[in-house]
Amino acid sequence: MSNGAWNDQENDLIVADYFAMLADDVCGRPYNKAEHRRGLLPLLNDRSEGSVEFKHQNISAVLKGLGEDWIPGYKPAFNFQLTLVDAVVRWLALNPAWLGRHSGPGAPTGLAEARPIWIGPPPTLSNQPPPQELEQMLHIARKFDVAARDERNRALGRAGEER
Repeated sequence: MSNGAWNDQENDLIVADYFAMLADDVCGRPYNKAEHRRGLLPLLNDRSEGSVEFKHQNISAVLKGLGEDWIPGYKPAFNFQLTLVDAVVRWLALNPAWLGRHSGPGAPTGLAEARPIWIGPPPTLSNQPPPQELEQMLHIARKFDVAARDERNRALGRAGEER
């Protein structure tokens, strides 16, 4: 089994597969994580199932750092290669509708019952991630266009107010 760093092609393959599962998860469609993992193995350079599973957790960490949804079954693991951030950013650049998916066609119509609001636990004294995650989160933040995300959020807010 290969123990070396993942190359761009491997990262791009696993990121695309992760987003396919995440799309199913967001839409409430059933999917099988083990099937996805086994389907990836022949395409990767002799990676183990455990390696693929851990890389999925790394992708969750990258998405958490970007403030995006991630697959709940893949708890974020923050000790990832920084080239994985590049792969996620590449995927998002090729699929720009993903970031605006809550406000375009296919967005909720308002006919379904409103979901209960869950605020979550109160913030800690420090809103920063733990120190071992900080450098990776800063690297992600430098690659992500926060102003564009804020503009999308404002547009979504205006659309909600108009509705």
